[in-house]
Amino acid sequence: MKTLVATWCFITAVVLAASPLSCSRKTPAEASARVEAKAGHHAEGAEAGDTHRGAGSKKTSDLDRPLEELFAATCEHRKKTFECDECRYEVGVVRAPASLVEGGLVKMAKAERRKVDVPITLTGEVRFDERRVGHVSSQVEGVVKQVHVALGDAVKVGQPLVDIESVVVGEAQSTYLEAEAMLEIARRNFARATELRKENISSEKEYLGAKQEFDAAQIRAQGARGKLSRLGTGGGTKGRVVLRAPMDGSVLVMHAVSGEVAKTDESLITVGNNTTVWVWADLYERDIATVKQAEASGKLAAAVSVKAYPGVEFPGTVDLVSPAMDESSRTVKVRVVVKNDDRRLLAGMFAAVKLFLPGTDETLAVPRAAVLDDEGRSFVFIHHHDDYYVRRPVVVGRAWAGWVEIKAGLKETQTVVGDGAFLMKSDVLRSKMGAGCAD
Repeated sequence: MKTLVATWCFITAVVLAASPLSCSRKTPAEASARVEAKAGHHAEGAEAGDTHRGAGSKKTSDLDRPLEELFAATCEHRKKTFECDECRYEVGVVRAPASLVEGGLVKMAKAERRKVDVPITLTGEVRFDERRVGHVSSQVEGVVKQVHVALGDAVKVGQPLVDIESVVVGEAQSTYLEAEAMLEIARRNFARATELRKENISSEKEYLGAKQEFDAAQIRAQGARGKLSRLGTGGGTKGRVVLRAPMDGSVLVMHAVSGEVAKTDESLITVGNNTTVWVWADLYERDIATVKQAEASGKLAAAVSVKAYPGVEFPGTVDLVSPAMDESSRTVKVRVVVKNDDRRLLAGMFAAVKLFLPGTDETLAVPRAAVLDDEGRSFVFIHHHDDYYVRRPVVVGRAWAGWVEIKAGLKETQTVVGDGAFLMKSDVLRSKMGAGCAD
C-alpha cells in the first residue's frame, strides 16, 4: 500500500509541477511567451473551425463535450491533450496506473438498480461507545494531590492517572500495618507452641490456642491487605490512593484538578478510544412498528449529521432498539453505531439521525462516493482506456444510505470510480487554484 500511495503522490507531484501553480517560478518574459504561445494555439483552433470557443465567448466545459472530441483534441505542446501531463485536465482526464486499482486506493463500482430506502428523521445525541471507554473515579473521598496525565494523552492499562490523599485510606493503611505486626507475633507464638508440643512440654490446649490466634491474625491481615488493594493504594503507606488506567487508549474527558476534593459519585477521568461512537436517538411511538418490522429483515442503515459539519452525513448502523419506553417523553431509544476514525464526532453533540427503511421504488444508483460536484454540476469518473479516466456529467436525484439516484448520464452496469474519485477530482480541478496567472 505504501508503494501505491507513493506512486499516486509521484503522479500528482508531476502534474502539479506542470500546472499553472508553477507560474510563480516563471520570469515575466517566460510567462509572456507562454501566453503568446497559447494565444497562437487557440487562434489556430479557431481558424480550424473550433465551434466550442469563439471570440468573446466562454470556453465550453469538458462536461458538455463528447468523448470523441475530448480524446481527439490536441494541446499547445503539439500532442494529444489527454496524453499531456500539463494539459489533460483541460479535457477532464486523469491518468491512474492499474496498480492503484489493484491495490485498492481506487475502487470501481457499477451503476445498478436498487430499491430506494425511505428515511425517517429523528433527533439524538452523540455519546461514547461504552464498550470502548472506562470512567475512572475514586472509591473514597479525598483531595487530589497529583495528576499524572493531561487531556488527549495516550495511556496504557495500569498507568497511574491521579493520586488522591484520603483519611479513609490512611486509616486503612494503619489497620493493615497493625494487622501485619499482630500476624508476625502470632506466627512466632504458634511456632514456639508447636515446638513445645512436640516435646510434650505444653498442653494440647495451649497449642490449639496459639494456632487459633495465628489463624485469626492471618485472616485480619488478609482482610486489611484486600481493602488496600481495592482502594488502589499501589502498596504505598502515605494515605494516598492511586487511580490507574483501566484500558489502553487516550484521555477523553478530564475533571481531575490538583487541590480539588474527589467524591465517590463523580468521574475524574474518562479513558478509552472514540474511533467508534454511539448516537442515541428518540423514536416516537407511531414509528415503532415500522422500524421493528424493518429491523427484523436485517441491519438498518442510518446517517448522522451535526451542526458542526453542515452538509456532511456520517454513515451508521442501528444495532439496538430499546426494549423499554421512556415514560416522560413517550419515546424509545435507538442506538446507532457510527465509525469516527477522524474523531470529528464528539460526545455531547446534538445530532439529526436518518433511519433508512426499505422502500418499494426502484431506480438506477451508484455509491455516493462516486458522485462529485463542480460549480453546481454533478459528475462521475468513468474508465476510457488503458490508464485514462474521464469525468462525465450526471443528473442526480434522491440520496439514501450511501447511494445516489442517477436520473441521466449513466447506463445500468456501467462502471464508475467509487472510492478514490475525490483524488481524481483534485487532480482535474487543480488548474482552478491558479487560474489567470498564466492565461
